[in-house]
Amino acid sequence: MAKEYDVVILGGGPAGYVAAIRASQLKLKVAIVEKYKLGGTCLHKGCIPTKALLKTAEQWRSLKKAASFGVEVDNFSLNFTQAQTRKNEVISQLHQGIQGLMKKGSIDVYTGMGRILGPSIFSPLPGTISVEYDEDLEKENEMLVPKNLLICTGSKPRQLDVLPFNHTTILSSDDLLQLETLPKKMAIVGGGVIGIEWASMLSDLGVEITILEAFDKLLPSEDEEIAKALMKNFQARGMTVQLQANISQAQSTESDVTLTINGEEQCFDKVLVAVGREAIVNGIGIENTDIKIEKNYIQVNKNYQTKEAHIYAAGDVIGGIQLAHVASHEAIHAIEHMAGLKPDVNEKQIPSCIYSYPEIAHIGLTEQQAKVEFSNIVSKKFPLKGNAKALVNGEDFGFVKMIVNQDTDDLLGVHLIGDHVTELIAESSLAFTLDASAWEMGHTIHPHPSVSEVMQEVSLAIHDEAIHY
Repeated sequence: MAKEYDVVILGGGPAGYVAAIRASQLKLKVAIVEKYKLGGTCLHKGCIPTKALLKTAEQWRSLKKAASFGVEVDNFSLNFTQAQTRKNEVISQLHQGIQGLMKKGSIDVYTGMGRILGPSIFSPLPGTISVEYDEDLEKENEMLVPKNLLICTGSKPRQLDVLPFNHTTILSSDDLLQLETLPKKMAIVGGGVIGIEWASMLSDLGVEITILEAFDKLLPSEDEEIAKALMKNFQARGMTVQLQANISQAQSTESDVTLTINGEEQCFDKVLVAVGREAIVNGIGIENTDIKIEKNYIQVNKNYQTKEAHIYAAGDVIGGIQLAHVASHEAIHAIEHMAGLKPDVNEKQIPSCIYSYPEIAHIGLTEQQAKVEFSNIVSKKFPLKGNAKALVNGEDFGFVKMIVNQDTDDLLGVHLIGDHVTELIAESSLAFTLDASAWEMGHTIHPHPSVSEVMQEVSLAIHDEAIHY
């Protein structure tokens, strides 16, 4: 027997489960179909587990330099098994929290494979979901008939033809989370966000790291000065960075991988392929609809509607900015539009964070982009070395950079590199949302001593009024 809903959501990641909660708040009858576990890649294979391990790396760094703070620590060691156990405990606690939120919102959750059906006896329109239980052959498929469907199937690690995953020596980021012991020597193919975070973590934990990036700089989408600062930092910490690296051949055994890089052979214990992610659009029944796909991404309009107006899509499956918080806001927008509201998402107000050491965060345009779009810009930097709290913390590497339209004093971009700057970026996010000027940020009173004072100083620097620089 078919069950009817106002909204059915295909996928329970940070787009799907957040959309379900918002739909419940709007008094819509809602169901989620998730083949694995609520929370999706972000919770189980991405954001949260990597940050848990990055915290282990941070604690390890702190112990190694404790003596400089007058704290003598002897005979400490790394227990990577315990680090993995703690990571799993964090994931489990958050997963239980999401399950509780589903119960609180009276949201029906179907754990199975959801496939989109075309017009049928259940509905004259495509969009009915068949929930299939492949692991339970005795359980019959269930049919869910929604007024609106939201596709949030997310993405998976992308492979390279020359480096297909074998899950033992040639790894995806998913595989890396399951490591029981650390390798001695690892190559990371890709100098984007995923590769940089893993490189930073593993290097801190004692792994010899080589980063292989096809472009001429790390983090190709970041501001030029940020990318250069990160490269110098990584090299100073003993990592090898090879830019414009062309891998023409890979030969793997059970214990190692030999890569031919720009004509030269190099051997590694393991290789992480971190060249981005690709949308999960196959096997979910899209061919039974008129939904348009380009470059493997579902095409949507400004309200996240597909060519089938009652079917929406959000998150990694539509491409764009592939971040968990972006996916959540896109999905909320889609739900509110279904409900007849008039939501608005401005991509210029979306912050981006990288949780490596040092951390990196930005919002808005890079200086290079700003020069293309505006004729009269001003860009200023303030170093963390000029901040008292950063010196107290022993974390004075990095800077904050602000880019402003000199004609209007409007903020165009804010970029940070340094310790825990992913927390500092929230102030700039608020400033962008409220359309605050550099003058207004500079004249906001910040507590002393605090690392947040760098935001005030760089804002004052725009008008040559910085106090401590």
